[in-house]
Amino acid sequence: MNGEFSHLNECGGAQMVNVGHKPIQRRRAVAEGKLICAATTIFALKKNALPKGDVLTVAQIAGIQAAKRTSELIPLCHPLALNHVEINFKVRRAAIEIVCIAETSAQTGVEMEALAGVSVAALTLYDMCKAVDKTMRIEGIRVVKKIKE
Repeated sequence: MNGEFSHLNECGGAQMVNVGHKPIQRRRAVAEGKLICAATTIFALKKNALPKGDVLTVAQIAGIQAAKRTSELIPLCHPLALNHVEINFKVRRAAIEIVCIAETSAQTGVEMEALAGVSVAALTLYDMCKAVDKTMRIEGIRVVKKIKE
């Protein structure tokens, strides 16, 4: 195996990392991101007056589904049995902040699941608001915490 890149074999080809030798540990990751949007979009969201309905609930479910299916979306990502996935929103004056917490007991980390959860929640919000706001943008998707116990 190439010593620098764990996802490359001796010939430089892609491979899934063997984590079989690692101990099962409780792992938790937190990721965040935000959807920047017009104040009028936030106002309509708070009044539940967007054309597609309750966008936060739909985005929450979409984010949870994405976290659960991360290994189907990201090549070489290990399928993980998730113990818990949580998507939370903070609605600000000109943005919706998104946080995803993902937890598992496994031999590899869960940060990709947290990132997938935030990303798909943000994309769902974008999709559900695009009819009323052409200025939206998704920003700042990143891992903010990884815990291994």
